Amino acid sequence: MSTVQTATHIGGPAKLFGAEPVLYVAGELGPAQAGGTYPVIDPSTGQVVGLAADGQPADMERAIQAARVAFDTTAWARDPALRRRVLLALADGLEKVKEEFRPTFMKETGIPRGVHSRFYDVAITNLAYWADMATSYEYERELSPVTLGNVEHRRYVWHEPYGVIGVITPWNSPFQLSLMKIAPLLAAGNVVVLKPAIDTPWSGTILGQVAASIPEMPAGVLNVVTSAANEVGDVLTGHPRVDGVTFTGSTAVGRHIGARAGAALKKVTLELGGKSANVLLDDVDVAATARAAAYAVCLHAGQGCLLITRLVVPRHRQAEIVDAVAAAMRSFPDLDVTDPNSFIGPLINQRQHERVLGYIQSGIDEGATLVTGGGVPAGRTQGYFVEPTLFSDVTADMTIAKEEIFGPVLAVQPYDTLDEAVAIANSTEYGLSSAVTGGPAEVALDVAHRLQAGSCAVNGGAWFGVDTPFGGYKQSGLGRENGIWGFEEYLQVKTIARPTS
Repeated sequence: MSTVQTATHIGGPAKLFGAEPVLYVAGELGPAQAGGTYPVIDPSTGQVVGLAADGQPADMERAIQAARVAFDTTAWARDPALRRRVLLALADGLEKVKEEFRPTFMKETGIPRGVHSRFYDVAITNLAYWADMATSYEYERELSPVTLGNVEHRRYVWHEPYGVIGVITPWNSPFQLSLMKIAPLLAAGNVVVLKPAIDTPWSGTILGQVAASIPEMPAGVLNVVTSAANEVGDVLTGHPRVDGVTFTGSTAVGRHIGARAGAALKKVTLELGGKSANVLLDDVDVAATARAAAYAVCLHAGQGCLLITRLVVPRHRQAEIVDAVAAAMRSFPDLDVTDPNSFIGPLINQRQHERVLGYIQSGIDEGATLVTGGGVPAGRTQGYFVEPTLFSDVTADMTIAKEEIFGPVLAVQPYDTLDEAVAIANSTEYGLSSAVTGGPAEVALDVAHRLQAGSCAVNGGAWFGVDTPFGGYKQSGLGRENGIWGFEEYLQVKTIARPTS
């Protein structure tokens, strides 16, 4: 069987570790059947840095078949101890190569060195949580017996894996989000076919390369098919031998995937867009809040669905808050992504660059006040960079208040009453994340209860973790990831009864 060491030194044009034009199907690394490849672009330069395998529908069919065989014929679904050992081996293998893979990860995503460890290291650490869940979870539970006539009946509830699950991941944090989906699926006894985002294939490829070095992992339990063709994803989501689909990405694509899965009555979870608001209460500490708000929307160039992109502020304090946020944004240095202090970075590709600049122009055209930013940073002649951008006097009917921009753009929306603040925060189709800042605590918690979102950070509370449910209300998705809630998303529930002997 291929090993990580041999697979990751084939080398593309840039000789990047792990950047191989290979698929991982049925336990083997190899090229796409038709031999096709496509270029991978470094977002910080706009230049080609290597090649990825361009899988076609036939490759996806092959991966689905391999997964089906693995689920139906191996011990994987019925052996939690095996699953635990394999997940720990996967964690160990990824840990061993992480320093060599970091430059590759940064090249394909544009994630700056100052933040990339959050997206990579923590994802590896969390595998131990899922390994423990595989063996500690109570798959069989006995209910109280019932008596019918003179016969007592014992009753049980069993939790069993769904089967073959298609996983489609986005480009903004591809390694973390792939593991966030794959690990609980595997721990629960499912098998996986992963289709990484077109722009960031190597974060999926490295998972296949490490999996290929784990002798105990049955062939077909994990498959990775990279492709530049959207129809390959459609093969996965609509295939009759795929039992479920989990997707993270835009709401528009989520609707398409949900429709295909729904037509086949297929299990689906969707983690989609966000337009999260932070409601600042009247007594908010502006100095403490402004820099945190500016940093959060600029992190990874604002390319995060749960990032706070709107500040809902008391009207009489808007000027003060806007001045403080603008000063913080202007203080952020435009660092090279390899600098350990960098945290902003580029947008993923030219299409997104043009899209974000278009949203900024719409804000200007619709009457919002551009306070700072709004263009390409001075001196940036390569790559897909956008300045940290702040708008004030934004109203709920403006495009920049309603639609997910996915760039370093923050909209400030003023309010006069707390009821109006809640209405503004809830005025979009999204409901992924939210925040309330200020006090007293009982007021902040009351506002948190009224916000239509899957999570809420009250006064800077850190809610995200491997053991906490993550997902959204409204058009931000279906289902939950992480914790026991994410684990049980892909476990079927079976009721069993038998007469007492």
